[in-house]
Amino acid sequence: MILKKEFCSKILLFGEYSVIKDSMALAVNYHTFTGHLNFRQSDSPFNQYRDMELSSFAQYMERLEDAGEINFEFDTTSFKFDVAQGLFFDSTIPQGYGVGSSGALIAALYDHYGAGNRSVAELKEIFSVMESYFHGASSGFDPLISYLDSPVLIRSKNDVTPVDIPEYKSEGQRCIFLLNTGRPRRTEPLVNLFLEKCSNEKFMNKINNELIPINNRCIEGFLKGDADQFVEGFDKLSYFQYKNFSPMIPKLYKDLWKQGLKSEEFYLKLCGAGGGGFLLGMTRDFSKTKRTLSNYEIMPLFGY
Repeated sequence: MILKKEFCSKILLFGEYSVIKDSMALAVNYHTFTGHLNFRQSDSPFNQYRDMELSSFAQYMERLEDAGEINFEFDTTSFKFDVAQGLFFDSTIPQGYGVGSSGALIAALYDHYGAGNRSVAELKEIFSVMESYFHGASSGFDPLISYLDSPVLIRSKNDVTPVDIPEYKSEGQRCIFLLNTGRPRRTEPLVNLFLEKCSNEKFMNKINNELIPINNRCIEGFLKGDADQFVEGFDKLSYFQYKNFSPMIPKLYKDLWKQGLKSEEFYLKLCGAGGGGFLLGMTRDFSKTKRTLSNYEIMPLFGY
């Protein structure tokens, strides 16, 4: 196995929060940010957070193994030894931005220390166990995308498959883009807030009767290459999140979000849990929107 094999980040295009309530979700592999396992040279700088995190994770895997909670092959002994020899994850993936930094790490570790031919469902379950160290609970979705290096569609909790997406241009006037808020965030408190809100019957009715149909229609339109269906859905999704997911929208970006809805020049939505990291945007005129958002860092993702 190649130690320095690259593992990419991911972008959750659709399904944030609604996937918890069994909507569809679609995520794509994103090669702008990548990471690989490496051994630290004696003269290389010491990254205290990353080095200590990997050491702690090795102890976590050992505890699971000792408790008989690992039902898959993973060479914990070699992993611990390599960590002691300076193993680290050399990554450009920003942490706390919702683009799968821990997912890429888990994929790299399983690729190097795991074994056995596994189905997609089995891999997702393995990655769920491993990535739970970072988030308290994990679907295993992020590591799966990085490991398979493929877009992945969730149709239901038990139906997760790699998919092909239409050949969208890397750039174009009609464009899906990322907007960098410059603020890392933690996923777990935001997910807990969403689950708390779901205990309210009125809010849950909105999720079932409004959000999930809009989300699924966006995914279907995107996968079919139906720009009209996709654009219509994105517009409605942006409005729904603005009205109902206010705590998840970074405060400094609420006015900008509203500006896009009012002008209809661009639309913003959450990219993952929200609270910071990246936002996902859509525009019919990227050149114009780039001028409008000249004070922000935006990156084209797909031209449609």
